[in-house]
Amino acid sequence: MQNRTLSNQVRLCAIAVLCLAVPAVHAQWLNYRIPGVPRTPDGKVNLTAPTPRTPDGKPDLSGTWESEGGYFGNLARDLKPGELLMLPWAEAQVKDNLGNQHKNDPMVACLPPGVPRINMGGSRSMPHPFKVVQTPSLVILLYETSTNQTFRQVFLDGRPLPTDPQPTWLGYSVGHWEGDTLVVETAGFNGRAWVDTASGHPQTEAARVTERFTRRDFGHMEIDITIDDPKAYLKPWRVRVPINLLPDTDLIETFCENERDLGRMDRTRKP
Repeated sequence: MQNRTLSNQVRLCAIAVLCLAVPAVHAQWLNYRIPGVPRTPDGKVNLTAPTPRTPDGKPDLSGTWESEGGYFGNLARDLKPGELLMLPWAEAQVKDNLGNQHKNDPMVACLPPGVPRINMGGSRSMPHPFKVVQTPSLVILLYETSTNQTFRQVFLDGRPLPTDPQPTWLGYSVGHWEGDTLVVETAGFNGRAWVDTASGHPQTEAARVTERFTRRDFGHMEIDITIDDPKAYLKPWRVRVPINLLPDTDLIETFCENERDLGRMDRTRKP
């Protein structure tokens, strides 16, 4: 098994330049053509073929996916002035993050990216895709990140979000279908994660993230994300992120080793 690691002696700079230190290596099984997918006459995966569906008629979101570049660094990159309004402390923190080369980013210490940043992968030179495994009552999201591989569970069995959850990095997720869109609601965060990297928009324990997954065709999906965090932002803000299928490939094992930058972080600062 191939193992992708990143020394944290380099990680501080790597995050600031969107993780340029590791070469892009996607395939776990080289030259293996995944069966049962639509292909063009030359054998390539037909990315514009119709959206596949499960036996119960729902869109099948299964596959290995990667977001388009830039959103990992700044999730708000497409927003107009006034669409993202921060409370004073949050605005000051973003300014501080930009000025100190993001030394307090939790990912520097090999901690999880958080939601929704975890869906945004890394950069074109250091991509970190995610994989969707779909069943009628549970959707599992498997992540290859620049810190450690991890997962999320989205329960579709009708359960509500927990009322008094133990705070977590990735929260608790429940979902339901609205037509051809999977709506995922996530809450129960620990308030320590960042929303993105280059800007370092903060997240508090009051955050509630709604993700709407819509598969447009075989090779293209969109995640419509709404962040409602009244302790950090004056109003909810919303972004739409294009997601592309990575055909004939799979995730690889990732672990963050040799962490050496934790001592440089200011762990006394609180929102």
